[in-house]
Amino acid sequence: MTPNLRPITSVLVANRGEIARRIFATCRRRGLATVAVFSDPDAGSPHVREADSAVRLPGAAPAETYLRGDLLIEAALRSGADAIHPGYGFLAENADFARSVRDAGLIWIGPDPEAIEVMGSKVESKRRMAAAGLPVLDLLDPDTITEDQLPVLVKASAGGGGRGMRIVRTLAELPDAVASAAREAGAAFGDDTVFCEPYLPTGHHVEVQILADAYGTVWALGERECSLQRRHQKVIEEAPAPLVDRIGGGLRKRLLAAGRDAAAAVGYRGAGTVEFLADGNGDFWFLEMNTRLQVEHPVTECVTGTDLVGLQLDVAAGEPLTGTEPVMTGHAIEARLYAESPADDWRPQTGTVVTFDVPGVTARFDRTAPDGIRLDSGVEHGSVVGTHYDAMLAKVVAYAPTREAAARQLAAALRRTRVHGVTTNRDLLVASLLHPDFLAGTADTGFYAANPPAALTAGTGLEPALGALVAALSDAAHQRGPLLPGLAAGFRSIPVGYRSRGYAAGEREFEVRYRFGRDGLELAAPPPGVTALALVDAGADRVVLDVDGVRRSWTVGRFDGRVVVEGPRGSVELRRLPRFTDPSSRLPAGALVAPMPGTVVRVGVRVGETVAAGQPLIWLEAMKMEHVVRAPAAGTVADLPVDVGRQVGQGTTLAVVEPADG
Repeated sequence: MTPNLRPITSVLVANRGEIARRIFATCRRRGLATVAVFSDPDAGSPHVREADSAVRLPGAAPAETYLRGDLLIEAALRSGADAIHPGYGFLAENADFARSVRDAGLIWIGPDPEAIEVMGSKVESKRRMAAAGLPVLDLLDPDTITEDQLPVLVKASAGGGGRGMRIVRTLAELPDAVASAAREAGAAFGDDTVFCEPYLPTGHHVEVQILADAYGTVWALGERECSLQRRHQKVIEEAPAPLVDRIGGGLRKRLLAAGRDAAAAVGYRGAGTVEFLADGNGDFWFLEMNTRLQVEHPVTECVTGTDLVGLQLDVAAGEPLTGTEPVMTGHAIEARLYAESPADDWRPQTGTVVTFDVPGVTARFDRTAPDGIRLDSGVEHGSVVGTHYDAMLAKVVAYAPTREAAARQLAAALRRTRVHGVTTNRDLLVASLLHPDFLAGTADTGFYAANPPAALTAGTGLEPALGALVAALSDAAHQRGPLLPGLAAGFRSIPVGYRSRGYAAGEREFEVRYRFGRDGLELAAPPPGVTALALVDAGADRVVLDVDGVRRSWTVGRFDGRVVVEGPRGSVELRRLPRFTDPSSRLPAGALVAPMPGTVVRVGVRVGETVAAGQPLIWLEAMKMEHVVRAPAAGTVADLPVDVGRQVGQGTTLAVVEPADG
């Protein structure tokens, strides 16, 4: 077959945020026009401002905006685009959408619909890959699973990104897990089909990046390892895979061959990723194929020197792949910076990003030279992180000659990163990158189960009591002007009482009592572990203290009644405590509140029902995932002020449980 060449002049990206900006960057370098689409919450997003033109998708929820293929095609036709790039997520792996794009006379920048259909169904793809000779895990019917087959993993047949996945360890949990996974998959991908496979609690997630043209050429552009995951979503990804380097013995050759065979088995064209689960012996099993660009594609671009989006454009236009298959050089590691609280069950966070600064960036949405830092981000100063979409803020990538150099450079860049306005996983990323198991290349998919976030970051952040002191001095300077040592602002020749400011970190509260005397700063009580402390300088944005003979400095940011104190040894986010409590703000005893804004998708109890400690009561959908609110103690449901379909804000009372012990 000799495909017809169809030059691309204008590209509509049927997506949002970081991936839309990434695709636009390549289009700009090639002189192609760009078209953005946006939902109402995204009207002011960076990807909309950067496009040559943009088309509104009325509404907020994905189902009425980015999942509406008809609106996306209409937007392309109205704007004069001749091609559509789906990015990842949403409709990127929807065969019907790909067909509709082609039927409308537009160029689809992705694989053929038939390949999407086969590989987009994890059920059918397992059957096809088994027939092609690839090793696969057993496919289990949820209705026939027995005790002997536990534990199992419930998975959505369509889509990816960890959505629609549940670990089941008892038969009693299975029905609810299947129903919950199906709801989540339906909301995220428009397909609620789920299946089960054996669950391996530890292993290594290794994937092969493939690229194929319409002339039968299939490239395998090396492999990546993505073993550090939470909620089945990747957190840190790298290329090459440390497991493959450690085992050697032809493992890389076998993996890359399996990736090419998988693509050839379905006549694949375009960019895709063949994912495998591998063990420490070098055995591996096919998991799925993502028929799209991956979130972690930047690490492959760094080590191979390629522009995967550019190659996608070439293949979609009918160009052949030329030259030799790229090989990997050096090492690249990517960390996903999320708006979430890892120690609080990875709970997504919302808010306005008032500060966003990653220092030392050498490339944005493009390959970087060795010893460089690449940044791909969907947010900027002022961006709003809401509940409708994924909580990822940015991808920070380090590229270096060696793996250890890349890990340490990335940790250093993240440690100096400032993100104010939303809680992030920054400190967890730094601790993960510097953990001995990660540096040794032995960390597997059970890493966060073995190293819970609270334990992993213990001792790595700023001690909250010291952070509260820094916040108090900074707040005082913010109100009164810079504070200086010696005869500082606020000094009186006649001794006066201590000033007091209150802060909280999580459930812990701190009262800072200070005053200025002839010798400078005086504290009613020093922070724990500090024997000698002196003020060097304090401004609204920076505080310098001499702590036990060592001069230390911190930067300070403030927003929405919160203060973030950051330094080279860690950070802490604090809430200001009011001097007086508003009685109307007090919650009833036993109240369970919404941990984030979201939509109530299920209520599992009734008023008057007796519940056990830890029992699921209410399910919230936020950021395309379900979050369970559980009873904190045994008791009786006294009130249920919400019902299914209700939109709730953070802090809204969802239920009141009267404890059994009174």
